[in-house]
Amino acid sequence: MKKLLSSVATVSLLMLAPACAGAQGKQAVQSDTYKQLDLFADVFERVRSEYVEQVTDEELIEAAISGMLTSLDPHSSFLNKDSFQDMQVQTRGEFGGLGIEVTTEEGVVRVVSPIDDTPAYRAGVLPGDYIVAIDDESIVGLPLNEAVEKMRGPVGTSIKVTIRRPEVQEPIDYNLTRAVVKVQSVRYRVEAGNVGYIRISSFNEQTQPGLEKAIAKLEEDLGDDLVGYVLDLRNNPGGLLNEAISVSDTFLERGEIVSTRGRDSADSERANAKPGDLAKGKPVVVLINGGSASASEIVAGALQDHRRAIVLGTQSFGKGSVQTIIPLQGNGAMRLTTARYYTPSGRSIQQLGITPDIEVHPAKLEEIAEGQRRREADLRHSLSNPERQGTPPAQGEVQPQTQTPAPGPTSEVQPPAPTGGEVEAPAAPEATTAQGQPNEPPFDYQLARAVDLLRGVSLFAQAKPLN
Repeated sequence: MKKLLSSVATVSLLMLAPACAGAQGKQAVQSDTYKQLDLFADVFERVRSEYVEQVTDEELIEAAISGMLTSLDPHSSFLNKDSFQDMQVQTRGEFGGLGIEVTTEEGVVRVVSPIDDTPAYRAGVLPGDYIVAIDDESIVGLPLNEAVEKMRGPVGTSIKVTIRRPEVQEPIDYNLTRAVVKVQSVRYRVEAGNVGYIRISSFNEQTQPGLEKAIAKLEEDLGDDLVGYVLDLRNNPGGLLNEAISVSDTFLERGEIVSTRGRDSADSERANAKPGDLAKGKPVVVLINGGSASASEIVAGALQDHRRAIVLGTQSFGKGSVQTIIPLQGNGAMRLTTARYYTPSGRSIQQLGITPDIEVHPAKLEEIAEGQRRREADLRHSLSNPERQGTPPAQGEVQPQTQTPAPGPTSEVQPPAPTGGEVEAPAAPEATTAQGQPNEPPFDYQLARAVDLLRGVSLFAQAKPLN
């Protein structure tokens, strides 16, 4: 009996010792934390009282939070109230506006294209028109983002837009009523007579409905002549994680699409495809380049790993992390990197990117810009890839540039690049004639190779063996 009690006492002491040590350790950590917070308060008060110019408390706090987040990795950041609202507009893919895709030309806002079935389209605004005034206030020389904000507004409100049209002497006034405008993140057309070309410029809430509409319309137009699809993800910076999963599922019958793994192994998640290939097994070629990032890489990686598509182009950006948007007090939010994602085969593309099955570089005029593009591995504080060995496969040397894309899929929301509707056009403005009409676009060598490949695959599948 004594032995038993003695043993119990010993165990109790052993259990108590670590508990005490843990409490002491916790107190030490808290003490260090309070010291650092005291340091922050000291610096904050000094700047507030002694800086050469007066700075508001709000500015200092936001700058401190922003600095804390941006020091973690290139994709964590602070969003103030206005930035958070802009991000929500982009990820929803709809807003109150006129429905005009615009760019700037020598300080003047030029209409690239009105969006179908929008106030601007119905009123007769044409590609090549120049917007010179809004509500009788000149916007010539105004930054594009400010001009865009003037055109957007609550649904049902009125706005007067004054345009100059080439070969029309007098300015034209349009009195328009703002309506709900849906951003066209998916565009499609028939290529080379029997190939369905689908371009996804970003992943927002309108992407999956747009993709389903594109496939249905191409099938309706081509019928049995449809040989396959080219899915163009070039220069697509990413967007919503759920939309990337949904787009991948569109072409897959079964299997894993992507897995995400956070700091805690219990937070790991897997997304699997549901039965039903909307493309009905027709061959698919996915186009990627150095501007294809994050959500784009999830789609390309899933279709490549399942051998559902041939990936053609150049090495992708290499962003293999997931960001979660966390709302904060004051209607702002923080974008925080919370997980890495992995393709179905278990590979992380962080800093590496997707290596195309067939490497095809663009025409020489485009290759200059491609070579200057930076990749995830070149960004400061970029997350390391624990599975990385050596350097990314060379697809042309990476050279520095002054700006880098800010792509990213998110567990909740993430701002994709602007794609239309009183926003900057998704691509550089095309060359125009003296009459303001667009010239024929430059030859797209990568797309031509993709079309040839699809036709070859289709012919091979239809070929009958010799007796």
